[in-house]
Amino acid sequence: MPNDPIPTPDPEDIADDPLTQRNDSIFARRELLRIGHVPDSDRIVGRDGEIKDIEELLRPGVFGDPPGNAIVYGKTGSGKSLVSRHVTGRARAIAQNNDISLISAYIDCDQANTITRVARSLSQQAEYQSTRSLDIPDKGIGSSEYMDYLYTLLEDADVLIAIIDEIDKLGDDEILFKLSRAEESGKTDCYIGVIAISNKIEYYENLDERVKSSFQDDELVFHPYDARQIREILNKRRDAFQPDVLDDGVIPRVAALAAREHGDARKAIEILSSAGKLAARNGDSSVSEDHVDAAQDYAEMSRFQELIRGSTPHSKYVLFALAYLQKSSLKQAFSTGEIYRVYEDVCKSEGTDPLSHQRVLELLKEWAFSDVTENRHTGGGKSEGSYREHSLLRDSDMVLDTVFEEPKTKQNIVSDLQDG
Repeated sequence: MPNDPIPTPDPEDIADDPLTQRNDSIFARRELLRIGHVPDSDRIVGRDGEIKDIEELLRPGVFGDPPGNAIVYGKTGSGKSLVSRHVTGRARAIAQNNDISLISAYIDCDQANTITRVARSLSQQAEYQSTRSLDIPDKGIGSSEYMDYLYTLLEDADVLIAIIDEIDKLGDDEILFKLSRAEESGKTDCYIGVIAISNKIEYYENLDERVKSSFQDDELVFHPYDARQIREILNKRRDAFQPDVLDDGVIPRVAALAAREHGDARKAIEILSSAGKLAARNGDSSVSEDHVDAAQDYAEMSRFQELIRGSTPHSKYVLFALAYLQKSSLKQAFSTGEIYRVYEDVCKSEGTDPLSHQRVLELLKEWAFSDVTENRHTGGGKSEGSYREHSLLRDSDMVLDTVFEEPKTKQNIVSDLQDG
């Protein structure tokens, strides 16, 4: 038997271990601040109409009749997933009381980003709720085989409700076609309802016509929360903290920050949670607005770093070139040509061919669209004519460190640029 890679001490050796002390002077119920936590009805704010819409959609399924389909739109943190999961959970419980076998599944396409992964998740969640055990494999088969497993499991079910979150990240609407045509094509007698959630309002317009024809749906729009609603959401999670731990200005401050960014309740909860963790880490007895501001700064930095890490190599090289110029020059803005020359040197150092001047300009425009850079046309005088200047809106050191996270790689490229 192989050695345990995580050794466990004997019980007598842990009596004085600091981990045995709870020492939680800040938090009382951390689960209320977890992203993905579905709260009770009385903690859901400002979504009464949306809850009723989804209730009407799923109500027939509670009685063993065909539920409806819906595409739910809205910005991140507007309550789409929370409300869909909340109502679906209630529907499953009530169906059980009615002796109706209602299976529910939730798939996040940010994680399950292919049709095979979606089909696997659907079949495995159905198996978990079924009395059958099919030993569905984790790999080695395709989407059609996973769907066959699902249809076998649905032989014992009356209704399936599938919530497919961030469905636009699939890049393929085949799963909607398969689910909406399953009964008609004789795959199952189970009634299937789908709630497809998208951040993109144009998602439906881009669906294949055959999917539009078979996927008869309602379209629901979740509008952003306003500052008052976010304050109420946070107040309803105040008992995540110990009594009297939150300073009076904390929740209004978090709500104002979240409202500034299109009313993102998820972000508000993340900031509040992070502020509490900072206070606990510092050994402070309360959570202050200073903790909130520090948590917001950290969240901004983390999101920015993830944006860079998720970019294509040449997008990174272009941004690195601009950051290098800004750090090594007294200037703050640079022409596309200046950036392109440094970008070519970065490509040479990385052993790759550079893209065209026009493509680099397009990549710079994409960074500007993401509020990482800004650009403007400027007149260079009679000798130069007008041209476009670009400047970095973020800290140049952070960009340089994030694009090439291996210090040696960054140092080698900077050295090559300096030698050039």
